[in-house]
Amino acid sequence: MSRQHEVKFRAVTAFQRRIANPLLRRVPFQTLLETTGRTSGLPRRTPVGGRRVGQAFWLVSEYGEKSQYVRNIKANPQVRVRVNGRWHAGTAHLMPADDPRARLRTLPRFNSTAVKAFGTQLLTVRVDLEG
Repeated sequence: MSRQHEVKFRAVTAFQRRIANPLLRRVPFQTLLETTGRTSGLPRRTPVGGRRVGQAFWLVSEYGEKSQYVRNIKANPQVRVRVNGRWHAGTAHLMPADDPRARLRTLPRFNSTAVKAFGTQLLTVRVDLEG
């Protein structure tokens, strides 16, 4: 990762971790991804943008395998997703062969614009939902 991307990553993640995510987690209909902390074993809830298509939920990580939730998924792919205020259990899959920019065109525009603007290592994630 270039120095410029590293600075961008640190600035954006600091803002998200300290300001945006704590606020967004409180919004009743904000979509959340709940992973299990790979070290703590505690639930970790991250606001995400994505879309449910049938029994799958699709999202794009802006920092790929550097994202904490992606690192948690690699350690334990069992997750939950809150969509429209309802929780759904599922299994997350990292999709490096998928074109994340093409995927973003199928997802909600506001979040996709932010991911494209701030992201440096885009990675598609698919969650296969249970039931």
